[in-house]
Amino acid sequence: MTPRLLSAAALFAFATPLAAQGVATPPANEQMDVSERTPDAAETARLYAQRIAALDDAGPTLNAVIAYDPDPGHEAQAINAASLLAARTVLVKDNIETREWPTTAGSLALIDNMTGRDAPLIANLRRAGGLVLGKTNLSEWANIRDDSSTSGWSAVGGLTRNPHAIDRNSCGSSSGSGSAVAAGLAWAAIGTETNGSITCPASINGIVGFKPSVGLVSRTHVVPISSTQDTAGPMTRTVADAALLLSAIAGEDAADEATVGVPRRADYFNGLTDFSLAGKRIGVMRKQIGNRADVAEVFEQALSDLENAGAVLVDIEFDVNGQMYEDSFTVLMFELREEMGKYLASLPGEDLPRTLAEVIAFNKFNAGEEMRWFGQGLFELAETTTDREAYEKARENAVRIAGEETLDALLAQHDVEFLVAPTRGPSWTSDLVNGDNFNGSIGFGSPAAIAGYPHLTVPMGAIERLPVGISFYGAKWRDFEVLQLGAGYEAVRSAQIPEPSFRRWEPDSSAEQ
Repeated sequence: MTPRLLSAAALFAFATPLAAQGVATPPANEQMDVSERTPDAAETARLYAQRIAALDDAGPTLNAVIAYDPDPGHEAQAINAASLLAARTVLVKDNIETREWPTTAGSLALIDNMTGRDAPLIANLRRAGGLVLGKTNLSEWANIRDDSSTSGWSAVGGLTRNPHAIDRNSCGSSSGSGSAVAAGLAWAAIGTETNGSITCPASINGIVGFKPSVGLVSRTHVVPISSTQDTAGPMTRTVADAALLLSAIAGEDAADEATVGVPRRADYFNGLTDFSLAGKRIGVMRKQIGNRADVAEVFEQALSDLENAGAVLVDIEFDVNGQMYEDSFTVLMFELREEMGKYLASLPGEDLPRTLAEVIAFNKFNAGEEMRWFGQGLFELAETTTDREAYEKARENAVRIAGEETLDALLAQHDVEFLVAPTRGPSWTSDLVNGDNFNGSIGFGSPAAIAGYPHLTVPMGAIERLPVGISFYGAKWRDFEVLQLGAGYEAVRSAQIPEPSFRRWEPDSSAEQ
């Protein structure tokens, strides 16, 4: 592939599906789930499209949606009202192929990647009656290009903004999916995660995010990072909606061997509320709360809600084996080069990069658009990470430490069914010049990501009107039980979850001084 120099005009031509005109911006306190305003699926879909035009095209611009159908009513009318999803609208992260739009991973290198095909998880979604409303922005290349990036920025979509405070970050890499659901731009969205890319943006945007066990959902025709850790998952406003969406997208795919023969349920929704917190033993990861007193305070309130509902809380003091992180990083670098090369080589279009090396060359040639804010140090490291023997050893170590020696061991040694910790702290101010400023809440998501175990985050409250989430973890393939626990907590949660302000952040004047 010969690198192409792309102009701002070329980018604008792609980014103009957000073109509906004359739609007033809804007031900040407007009911965000427009599906509650009308029982008609076609009208609901149109209202969501109008809301995208108002909140993602007019001011303030969220940059959450890269492309969408401005008139989805006809498609909604064609969907069987008795289907599982009954034409509920779903936005899809733009590293997942859909037949209507290019799949760019946020990169100008893939701006012409119009495959005309659905990823198997999208085909499953459509069969279940889901309406694919559009594609969401993301941290470019799922935030694996450089370690000095700003989450939520891509060359195709710009900087995604958090609807709770538009000068604050939406985390990543499923930034647009998190922002869009929080802003009420669709019933739900699909994100992808390698390590925190569903759960962090869900927590920071005040929504539910579920990273399923690796193998429940196909990764075919999804721009990859890691065959060991990648998965897609639901991002929704409630746990019940997450369970419903998971039921639609999960399924076996012969092209993705991780999905073959796994203990998958046919339905993750029915029976979700047939669950009592009474007597459920939950391990509290005390050292993973971090050093922020405000996060600890909100978390303690959530723990009190669980305890008041009858859960038995067991304090756990645990130091994670740091070798897990080092080995996992080796795995990601090795698999990135290999898996990206396989994906790019399979694309049906012309004049597209076919290897990671060609993507690196493209970025250098188009540095003004692609590398104004940060570089591609991780891409360049991955290109030189070629020692297969070292990779295989690192993979065995990382998965064993994260699964058998961490999650499995903690569940067994403390006789608990689940583990709980804060997901992370509140959102930080977006800063393209200096990159992300992750704060002092540690969380416990990495072991679940590395071992491929389920991880659910549910809103647990807010700090100065900025949402924070609580994370629930369980053993591999215990996805349904983890969702049940999350729904049980959601039902007894005492904290108020703020609605988006669609304004810049200001201190909470109603709080005690």
